[in-house]
Amino acid sequence: MEETTSAMNTFLFYFFLVLALFVFWTFIFIVKQQTAVIIERFGRFQSIRSSGLRFKIPVIDRIAGRVNLKIQQLDVLVETKTKDDVFVRLKISVQFQVIKTKVYDAFYQLENSNDQITSYVFDVVRAEVPKMKLDDVFERKDDIAIAVKRELNEAMLDYGYDIIKTLVTDIDPDVQVKAAMNRINAAEREKVAAEYEAEAERIKIVAKARAEAESKRLQGQGIADQRREIARGLEESVEVLNNVGINSQEASALLVVTQHYDTLQSVGEATQSNLILMPNSPHAGSDMLSQLITSFSASHQVAQTFGIKPEQEKTPQKKAKGTAPKKDNDPLLEQ
Repeated sequence: MEETTSAMNTFLFYFFLVLALFVFWTFIFIVKQQTAVIIERFGRFQSIRSSGLRFKIPVIDRIAGRVNLKIQQLDVLVETKTKDDVFVRLKISVQFQVIKTKVYDAFYQLENSNDQITSYVFDVVRAEVPKMKLDDVFERKDDIAIAVKRELNEAMLDYGYDIIKTLVTDIDPDVQVKAAMNRINAAEREKVAAEYEAEAERIKIVAKARAEAESKRLQGQGIADQRREIARGLEESVEVLNNVGINSQEASALLVVTQHYDTLQSVGEATQSNLILMPNSPHAGSDMLSQLITSFSASHQVAQTFGIKPEQEKTPQKKAKGTAPKKDNDPLLEQ
């Protein structure tokens, strides 16, 4: 009998111990940091408990819910059409937070805050993007984000939510549109490259033309200097021949014949020159001499016809440098 009573007492002890522990654990609860707990009593709002070790009446009070006070982010994908009839998909990231002083509104007024925010984001984006062209959507994505934040703040503030930041994190047009944009960009870059290449080619052509012009100028100057020296040499040669009793016409004829044979010799010595046909018979010199004398005689007759007195043959004298020769009045020009 005593053993039965002792076993019953032990059972009751453990029963009440477990019951006490159960009541104790239902009497206290822990609230984490950045979290608010809603306490209801018989289904009616009782209080809001912040972080720490908290107490409630078992059975009578219950935890209706926990509200996260941290900054949360909601990503919303919106597909809409631009002003130039291009369908584009935008990813809007909304960062929001429950206001600590409005936990009651945030918990009891909205059944699902994420769905509410998503609806407002769709409404704003589909109202703003159709006003823009595709290029403007990329350039003015900050304007879209600002419009979304402004609309959400006005709507969600009454529900106890504060919109911290809205971001347009992705703009994704149709695949064909992206390919076309890449082709346009490539064509634009090729156009710029072609313009630079053309400008470089123009600079080369101008530089080459200037070099050729300078070369021609120097070449002409060299030819002029060469002919000037030849003229001086002829003048000296005629002067020497006059000193030995040969008149000017004979001296000129002799020089012509000498230059003729010198030219033939130069052509023969050149290995890469083109073929030139020139009179090279022995009597070619005499033919040129007779033609030269005939031209002198004709000029003398013309001078006599118009009353021009022939100049006396005299030894050519070198003129002073920088002195311009005197010009006689030509009757032919006067007539």
